[in-house]
Amino acid sequence: MRLLNNLDLIRYLLILALLYLSYIDLRSFRLPDFVTLPLIIAGILFNQLSPISFVDPVSAVTGAAIGYGSLWLLNRLYRLTKKQDGIGMGDAKLLAALGAWLGWAALPSILLIASVSGLIGGLIYLKWRKKNTRHAFPFGPFLAFAGIIELLWPQHLLPFLLSNLP
Repeated sequence: MRLLNNLDLIRYLLILALLYLSYIDLRSFRLPDFVTLPLIIAGILFNQLSPISFVDPVSAVTGAAIGYGSLWLLNRLYRLTKKQDGIGMGDAKLLAALGAWLGWAALPSILLIASVSGLIGGLIYLKWRKKNTRHAFPFGPFLAFAGIIELLWPQHLLPFLLSNLP
């Protein structure tokens, strides 16, 4: 029987945190700062100080900034056109945390997986709750799902897409 190594333990703890956030978001439509903000800081510090980091420190800080900034900008644009929020800032903080842990290069894969699974899962969620498609549904569980997929099986989507350009 193989004992867990330190990197496996970190992965499992991160997965537990993501599952906890998913549960909270499904129940309350909230991703609490008392979990997301320390997750961002822990991801940056882990990649800065640990000899077994997932990515280099610059990629971690850049990932946190791009993760938060991309969803903040998307929400700002939605707010300008629709006069209401389209995505919660808890989702932006969760994506920032994923960027801090997995680096900026993982963000396109995370967003693609979260968007596709969110589209399918959101429709199932709305049908199950007997709501129409104008009703909100939590996006955090889909971000967490995508983060877990990327954590366990890195997709390397960006290099794949860039290598297939004409």
